[in-house]
Order: sequence, then structure tokens, then C-alpha cells
Amino acid sequence: MSFVLISTTLLVLLTIGTGIFMMYNQMEGGKNRLKKILRTNLFIFLPLLIIAVIVMVPHGINAAETEAAGLSSAAGLGFISAALATGIATLGAGYAVAVVGSAALGAVSEDASLLGKTLIFVGLAEGIAIYGLIVSIMILGRL
Repeated sequence: MSFVLISTTLLVLLTIGTGIFMMYNQMEGGKNRLKKILRTNLFIFLPLLIIAVIVMVPHGINAAETEAAGLSSAAGLGFISAALATGIATLGAGYAVAVVGSAALGAVSEDASLLGKTLIFVGLAEGIAIYGLIVSIMILGRL
């Protein structure tokens, strides 16, 4: 378990250091090289993160605090799923608002009469986070 945590931490620090190094040295082809390095780090980091979650979640679920509070391991998984429902839905909503908002801004700058229609689309993108929150509340209600 400590190997996973140490390697993940080193990978994150290496990514940050590479970005700072390339930014200050203004290397030629820096964007393409930086994208390649970040892509490689992402493909290494995500499996390490999944392994860390698989290794660490059972220890967190079966911790003494949860047993003392009278919660079972199923309740711990319920809390994790509620957190993931809200977190992933919020990330998706943020991405959707970024894409739709930039397109809406471009459309409104060309034709101001499109403002009302574009606000509807931005509102629909924000609704994704609300759906995730509702699912989380439903999961917590069942615990």
C-alpha cells in the first residue's frame, strides 16, 4: 500500500515539475512534448489511483470508528457511492457548462437575440449536478 501512495505522489510531483521546467525554459515544441508527457502520466496515474482505492477502501470501511458507531461495511460503501455520485456529476456539469458556455458566448456575440436560448442550454448543463445531488440524497436516504 505504501508503494502505491509513494509512486502516485512521485508521479504527481514529476508532472508538476515537468510543467514548471518546460514553462520557464520555453522549450521548442513544448506544447506537444508537454501533452505527450501529461498523457503518459495520466495513463500511469489512473491505474495507480484505482489500485490505491481498491487497497485502501476496505481498510477505511472496516475501521474501528465505523464499527464503534454501529455502521456496517455496506453503509461505508453507501457513503462512498453517494460521494462519487455527487462528485462525478459535478465534474460532468462543470465540463458541460464550460463547453456550452463558451459556445453560447460566441453565439451571443454574433447575434444578441440568441441570449434566451443559450441560457436554457447552460441551465440544462447545470442540471447535471442537481441530478447527481438528488441521486446522492436518495442513496443516503436508504442507509
